[in-house]
This record gives sequence, C-alpha cells and structure tokens, in this order.
Amino acid sequence: MAKYDFDMIVIGGGAAGLTAAGLAANFGAKTMMVEADRLGGDCTWTGCIPSKTLLKAGKVARQIKDAGKYGLIDGEPNIDFKKVMAHVDEIRKEVYEDADRPEIFEDMGIEVVHGKAAFEDDHTISIQGKDGSKRSVSSKKIIIATGAKAFVPPIPGIEEVDYLTNESLFEIEDLPRKLLIIGGGPIGTEMSQAFVNLGSEVTVIDMAQQIMANDDPELVDILRGVLEDQGVKYELNASVQKVEEVDGEIKVYVEQDGKTKIISGEALLMATGRKANIRELNLEAAGVNTEKGNVVVNESCRTNKSHIYAAGDVTGRYQFTHMSDHMAKIAATKALLKFVPMKIEKNMVSWVTFTDPELAHVGKTEQQLRDEGEKFEVYRFPYSKIDRALAEGETTGLVKIFAKKLSGKILGATAVGAHAGEFISEYAVAIKNGVSMRGIADTIHPYPSWGLGARRAADQWYIKNQSEWSVKLIKAVFGYRGAVPDFSDPDRVV
Repeated sequence: MAKYDFDMIVIGGGAAGLTAAGLAANFGAKTMMVEADRLGGDCTWTGCIPSKTLLKAGKVARQIKDAGKYGLIDGEPNIDFKKVMAHVDEIRKEVYEDADRPEIFEDMGIEVVHGKAAFEDDHTISIQGKDGSKRSVSSKKIIIATGAKAFVPPIPGIEEVDYLTNESLFEIEDLPRKLLIIGGGPIGTEMSQAFVNLGSEVTVIDMAQQIMANDDPELVDILRGVLEDQGVKYELNASVQKVEEVDGEIKVYVEQDGKTKIISGEALLMATGRKANIRELNLEAAGVNTEKGNVVVNESCRTNKSHIYAAGDVTGRYQFTHMSDHMAKIAATKALLKFVPMKIEKNMVSWVTFTDPELAHVGKTEQQLRDEGEKFEVYRFPYSKIDRALAEGETTGLVKIFAKKLSGKILGATAVGAHAGEFISEYAVAIKNGVSMRGIADTIHPYPSWGLGARRAADQWYIKNQSEWSVKLIKAVFGYRGAVPDFSDPDRVV
C-alpha cells in the first residue's frame, strides 16, 4: 500500500493553488486541492477582475464627459451604480464559470475539497468541512497557496467604523457621495480613479509624500496629474491619528506638518496592504518556518521542510497574480520533478497599475540600478511621438528604458500611458530572452500599432549611440553634402 493518501495536496484554490494543482495533475500526480471559500480566490472575486471591470465602467463614463476631444459632443453620463455593480458581479461569475469552477479541475483528476485545512504533522492535514465534517489526509508533497487578505492597521477607532476593504468594496450597491481612501498604493490609486469617474468625491490619504512608492517618481507625477485633473484629491505626508463615525459621517484625523486636520466622508476604503493567510494552518505542527507573518521560502519556493513548498501571496514576496502563477509553476515543478533547475525570476518582476493612463514596470528600477553602481543609459520616448496615440487622443505618457550603452542590453523599463502594460510585456520578453535594444529596434512592427511605440522607444539606442564625429566621418568618406545633426541636446528624441 502507498505510504500517503496523495502525491500532492495543494492548500488554497486561488491563482497560485489552481496553477499548482493543475500542473501537478498534468505530471501524473494524485492530487487534492483544498479551498476554504470559492475557487478563483482574490483575483476572481475581490481583486483583479472586479477592480478592472469597475475601472472600465469609470473610463467609459469619463469618455462620455470628454467626447469633445474626439470631435463628438460632451455629455453627462447617466450612471445607475446598482447596474454597474451587477455588471461587475456578472463578469466575476463568467470568469469563474470559464476558468475556476471545481468541475474543470475534477475533470483533470484532481479531488477538489471545500473546507479549512490545518496541519496535523508535516505530511498530514485535517480538513474541517462547512457541514461540520472532519477528515484527515496525508500527502508526499504539499504546496501552501492560501494567499493573503486585506491588512487594516490598528488605527484608534477603526473597529467602531464601518470601513471597506477590497473584500467588501465590490458588494456595495450605493455609490458613496464622498469616498475617503487610506492608502496610495495600486489598490487605492485604481479605485480612486474608478470612483471619481463614476461620480464620487474622492480623497486619498497617505503617510508618504507621494503615491505609488515603488514606481518611477517622474512617471508617478504624470499619473497623479491626470488623476487630479479628473477630480481626485490628495492628503499626503499625512499620519492618520484616529478615525470615528458620527451620525453616518466618517472623520479621519491626520497630522500634517505638526498640525491636526479632519477629513470627512461618507465611506472609507482601507487600501493599506495585505497579510498572509496562515493563522489557521497550524504551521507549527508541520515545523514550517514563518517570518513577519509570511511563510519563508527559498528561490525555488521550498520551505525549510524539503517536501513542503509555498507559492503566491502567502510568502509575502510579491502581491501580483502573475507572480503567484509564476511561483506556483516553480513550486509544483520543483516538488515533483526535483532536479529541474527553476528559480524565481526576481530580476525581471513586472507589474501594472491599470489606471488610465496605465503605469507599468519590468526589471530593475532606475533607483535600484544607481544604488547598485550599475553603468547604464536612460532612453526616453514620449507618447506624443506615437502616431496611434495621436490618432486616439492618448498622448499623455512616457516610456523609459534602462539599458547598457554599447550592447543595448535591457536592465529595466517603465512606462506611463495608454497600453503601457503591453509595452512592458514586450520588454519583459526581451529581458528574459536577451533581446537588446537593437534587436527590438530592428524588428518590424506593424504601423500604426501601439506596439510600434515600444519599437520607436528602442530606436533611441541608435540615436544615443550616434555622435557628431561619426557623422562627419561618414560625410568625409562618402562625400555627402548634408548638414550635421545637432547633438547638443543629450535628451533629443528622433
């Protein structure tokens, strides 16, 4: 008889868990996947899908208001917020039906179990079913993929206030007249734009001096300017002292420049980060190490127990669905095909904040490269020189590429503007496969595609490597009679 009930148990049915379980089954492993709530996890139900659907609704409303820029007539959108939220829910359910429902994974041979899992020892878990049933199962390999949930800091008075997080935001039916958002990261920034475009008065509060702290400051300034023009208000460098609710009005007390200020609103969204879901796992029974509330893993997603791996938000490493998927592939492959050389691609992590304009990044930031003493050039290209951007009235934006001067090796890239995430995807492929700036510049891109902007940005490598003396040499050798270009501007764009 087999020593264990399963070859692989995956705890969690979100982005990381679904990928890990599917891959394990594809390798021929007898697999169980345990999920405490609904398959699909945060991304489908409370994160990526509903937030992007809501952002799209807000964008359409904004386009109606700004129709004049396309030669049409400006209008005032008639917004039925209940219908908007019903649409958000319909899209969530459609994604669930198409990609996440249990039958899809059961058809792969995976046993899908709904219940709360907790370790009994390092090879055994107990599963507490919603119906009160309890079951113990063992497995040769285990992957922890329980994700994370909204973190709400212990602000005085917060427990007496009916606040929102991403886990409750998409269940509301009435549009808040005045929405306060504590947190100027990706969630707070995306939702500030969605709600201001749908008709809310929005104020973003953050203790930092700038929003989107992990992104390029120059590009963040461009995005913030757009959001302010649309009506988002900011209270930055503001330390929250307490919150209270009085007669249905929420008051946030902040300290700015040594003075106390009260900011009032109808609803409060806490966009203050996330914390790993480990509290009920009983990791001590398995001997799995944690640090700062996260499961500790190495670059192959393995914990201190050689047969237990972890992937996604539960590790605290990256808060992106695509990185959860990436880590899950590594965890499942390393656990089941032990000697395959796979590690987290930590030097080419990409992310996109899906505001309009989008803010995107891949690889190392400019500040990281400077801190490391790396020698590189910054290649800049404005959206105003992308013909498709001109045609569609989307000229606000900038692409910056960080690359080696002589070889054109790309070390990182960042962009703000329409379809910036697609530009970044092209640079991600280039970094992964060693394609240089020259390689992109020499690749034919269809005109007038948005992707041509990625190529034209890469063209700047040729421009920057050209010099006055080289042009004079060419003129002398071939007897050309034209003028020598003006090289006095180091940031000139062609």
